[in-house]
Amino acid sequence: MRIIELTGETKKNILEDLLKRSPSHYGEYEETVNGIIEQVRARGDQAVFDYTKQFDKCELTAKNLVVTRAEIEEAYRALDGELIGTMKRSAENIRAYHEKQVRQSFFATKPDGSILGQRITPLGRAGVYVPGGKAAYPSSVLMNVVPAKVAGVAEIIMTTPPGKDGKVNPGTLVAADIAGVDRVYKAGGAQAIAAMAFGTESIPKVDKITGPGNIFVALAKKAVFGYVSIDSVAGPSEILILADKYANPRYAAADLLSQAEHDELASAILITDSMEFAEKVSEEVENFTRQLSREEIIRKSLDNYGYILVAESMDEAVDAANDIASEHMEILTRDPFETMTKVKNAGAIFLGEYSSEPLGDYFAGPNHILPTNGTAKFFSPLGVDDFIKKTSIISYSREALLRDHEDIERFAKSEGLTAHANSVAVRFQ
Repeated sequence: MRIIELTGETKKNILEDLLKRSPSHYGEYEETVNGIIEQVRARGDQAVFDYTKQFDKCELTAKNLVVTRAEIEEAYRALDGELIGTMKRSAENIRAYHEKQVRQSFFATKPDGSILGQRITPLGRAGVYVPGGKAAYPSSVLMNVVPAKVAGVAEIIMTTPPGKDGKVNPGTLVAADIAGVDRVYKAGGAQAIAAMAFGTESIPKVDKITGPGNIFVALAKKAVFGYVSIDSVAGPSEILILADKYANPRYAAADLLSQAEHDELASAILITDSMEFAEKVSEEVENFTRQLSREEIIRKSLDNYGYILVAESMDEAVDAANDIASEHMEILTRDPFETMTKVKNAGAIFLGEYSSEPLGDYFAGPNHILPTNGTAKFFSPLGVDDFIKKTSIISYSREALLRDHEDIERFAKSEGLTAHANSVAVRFQ
């Protein structure tokens, strides 16, 4: 990996480089995506079937669009029993963690008879998108669906592209069944997002769409936002490691590569205050890369967006990490908890040498649907709050309004909204 001295200029260049990976920078695909969306809005099921034949080489009809119970049972038989057990234990960890996020409605009363409150209600229907083929990730099924179930969403549907044989990835189906998906539809790409956003004859309109996907899926989610809610327009995977000279360079190298293997646009960054440590990590990265199955992807990822930055101090390293605001941050310092107190921006933080990033991807319980491309400065991980609505409750007695009506009328008149003022004043005339 390239080793660079951390300066204001190098940090600025890296930030600009990383932002180029954002889906917002792929405008050349927007016209295609918008065309697909409009076709699905106009032609419903038939457009979905036509695009599935064109892109997935699979013939769909209303009769084979929905995954059957028999297909789910076949998927169970196709998977190793130990893997199924692992999925179930992972789902339980995810459920237990997200149950701690559940909010309660509240009401506050005053002696004058006024009541103020907030009512929490779950969404009526959520839609989860899951990639297919080589990009199928059953772990993401669990991470998207379980929080929705914990939130109390009444109905959860899932869309995922079929193979040429009309079958869905067995790991995806088993994970969906374990998590509690109500129906799975064999549809992928921008056409699946459009179907869930607007509804077709067979696929119902949802209130919110979550889940990862390629650039066409990301741009489709961006385009339908406002008609439905979405989780985010996610970019490629990222890891940033903060490490001092006391860290294990072998562990740091292995963890950097855990994200670099995702795709050529993935970012893997180490920031340290030790040149000696930086050189050891670079050597270990090369040793590991030669042994790994996705060597070609890893090398392209590291060539494009892999950096080892050497800072003058750990405080400078932390400042740079806060500016980058990475999706995943590992802290491998002598006192990781002390270092963490200085971190402001990160999607998920992993503390200590036995908390490697894949722990969060698969098993610990916190959600792995995280903000990317610097959006950890203002976005949060997917959670129960993403599947609820908060409604304000206001009830005033005459006594309470009598006390406040002049203030309300004065405020409304200052904005030139005399009908607002009159709506209150009329009650005391």
